[in-house]
Amino acid sequence: MREFSLPALYEVPADGNLTDLLRRNATQHPDVAVIGRKREGGRWEDITAADFLAQVRSVAKGLIAAGVEPGDRVGLMSRTRYEWTLFDFAIWSAGGVTVPVYETSSPEQIAWILGDSGAVACVVESEHHAAAVEEVRGTLPEVANVWRIEPAEGAPGAVEELVTRGAEVPNTTVDERSSVANADSPATIVYTSGTTGRPKGCVLTHRSFFAECGNVVERLRPAFRTGESSILLFLPAAHVFGRLVEVAAVMAPIKLGHVSDIKTLTDDLGAFRPTLVLGVPRVFEKVYNSARAKAQGDGKGRIFDRASDVAIAYSRALDDPAGPSLKLRIQHKVFDKLVYTKLRAVLGGRATHAISGGAPLGERLGHFYRGIGFTVLEGYGLTESCAATAFNPYDRQKIGTVGQPLPGSVVRIADDGEVLLHGEHLFTGYWNNEAATAEALSDGWFHTGDLGTLDADGFLSITGRKKEILVTASGKNVAPAVIEDRIRAHALVAECMVVGDGRPFVAALLTLDEEFLPRWAEEHGKSGLSPAELREDPELLAALQGAVDEGNAAVSRAESVRKFRVLKSQFTEESGHVTPSLKLKRNVVAKDFAEDIESLYG
Repeated sequence: MREFSLPALYEVPADGNLTDLLRRNATQHPDVAVIGRKREGGRWEDITAADFLAQVRSVAKGLIAAGVEPGDRVGLMSRTRYEWTLFDFAIWSAGGVTVPVYETSSPEQIAWILGDSGAVACVVESEHHAAAVEEVRGTLPEVANVWRIEPAEGAPGAVEELVTRGAEVPNTTVDERSSVANADSPATIVYTSGTTGRPKGCVLTHRSFFAECGNVVERLRPAFRTGESSILLFLPAAHVFGRLVEVAAVMAPIKLGHVSDIKTLTDDLGAFRPTLVLGVPRVFEKVYNSARAKAQGDGKGRIFDRASDVAIAYSRALDDPAGPSLKLRIQHKVFDKLVYTKLRAVLGGRATHAISGGAPLGERLGHFYRGIGFTVLEGYGLTESCAATAFNPYDRQKIGTVGQPLPGSVVRIADDGEVLLHGEHLFTGYWNNEAATAEALSDGWFHTGDLGTLDADGFLSITGRKKEILVTASGKNVAPAVIEDRIRAHALVAECMVVGDGRPFVAALLTLDEEFLPRWAEEHGKSGLSPAELREDPELLAALQGAVDEGNAAVSRAESVRKFRVLKSQFTEESGHVTPSLKLKRNVVAKDFAEDIESLYG
């Protein structure tokens, strides 16, 4: 199949903007908790729709009093926390445009994003962020104000300062400002994390979010029940996936919680108890690998592995018209009491579904989670598509695919296999970059750069990325993502990058999972070995070879990894080797580890 579409389930308003959602919620659901705010000591406090609107309006008045005009861009640099959502809607209520800045950004990146967008102000979280902005403030003459969420000693925080500053601004003024933007006005400029070159600013309109979030909520309506459902946001709010969750939660409305530190995620899931979880595959891999490692440490590794096999078999049988056999149903029921309930408890205990994006989840992991009673709905999208442009529906999942197109949009497969998109959810162009816009958008179709296929039911599978295709010396085309995802699923592997462009065979660079490595060493009687010694340990290398063999099983011999090298360091955002959304910067890795790559072919 070359093209597939579904009719829209949500009608985008002819006019209006995202702030209309707040007023609607305050009118129709005034006492419904729309925010769960984490306080000191881990206590969660509910904020009703009426109270949230009042807080947004108070901050918006302060922005207006500080000189923010309609259409002005305002930077927002913070970890994921309540104030992120508060300022996002306050900026819109003042008539402004939010420009997210990743909280891990360097001063050079901050200067580029604030300068290119023409931001007139910036909200930051901490002293560290304020110092980073101050370092480049001299190159940003248009940035008139920098407000800090976490207050300096003896000074008010950003919220308190702006509420005080806007105390004399009349309600009519903020009402007027809230109605300035229409559906086609820019809501945000999200700078792509950029695996190569300067980040480009994707202009997403209020219409983009209405079309995106409205159709996501309606297609997944059982997961978005007002007054019952809740979702915990722990991914970066600066990423478009985080914004999808934020706006969709307000649109439904359901309760939205924020987590700043992923290290406390297990505790936060247990305290907040969301009904819906979202994440990237690495999160779900970590949960599985940690649970398996704990079971092995407790001498219950064989039970866990058997439970895992039963869960996967049970899930696969659900796709068979005959369904699971009586024997399989009995085994599944036994392991549900012994193992699965404990795993669901780690994820909060109430959630039955999750949404995963950012990278392929893997068919085996998808079946495992559905088999334990926790269905992970895999999706696919880009910044330019306002997050999800395809996702598995709540009632008709196909594990191993990224689902059907967003209702109201079209997915087309070009002659060369590239995935093309059309719909109201798409960005309108790259800010101040007509050449890049013309290259990406043609006759209303966005060229994603990804390769994919559509099956007879319109389910999309992503098979690789055009620019990441390797061509070996023998002329064989290799899509790295397929084998990398398989290898990365192993508990010992943190990252994997396949190499081999112009080379006689395919090889790989691996990094070790620093959290799991000590546990593996202890279980194998090697606690006394240093990390350097472990990297050369024959038993560990054999385990990694097993991971590579598992990856090779998914591809032809010509595409398989013949050799691998374990690196001494990690691929991190701080090292510059991955983007904030955890995508590999292949060109940077190839440059920084050129000697390691050469050694594979020496």
